[in-house]
Amino acid sequence: MSTPSIAANAYAALARMTDPSAAAGRAASGAPGPSFDALLKDAVGSVVQAGRESDAQSHALVNGKANLVDVVTAVADTETAVQTLVAVRDKVIQAYQSIMQMQI
Repeated sequence: MSTPSIAANAYAALARMTDPSAAAGRAASGAPGPSFDALLKDAVGSVVQAGRESDAQSHALVNGKANLVDVVTAVADTETAVQTLVAVRDKVIQAYQSIMQMQI
């Protein structure tokens, strides 16, 4: 379970969801794409799940049932997920501020 591959898979999934040619195909077939709130809910859910896995690995280490490498990997995955979520949040806030500064 490596962090770069998880990040690459997440970015690939996001790219597929936001691909304009795929969106045109969905519009032609009448099937709506994922909504923003669904994307946000999935992203937060994956961060929460990574945190739970990290906590479970930490508790298993304390009980002597886990390997230290697995715990460090789980914590690093959680840290990467949180940093990604914070970066996306910052970009959303920046976009909102840019929109609010536009003159009508």
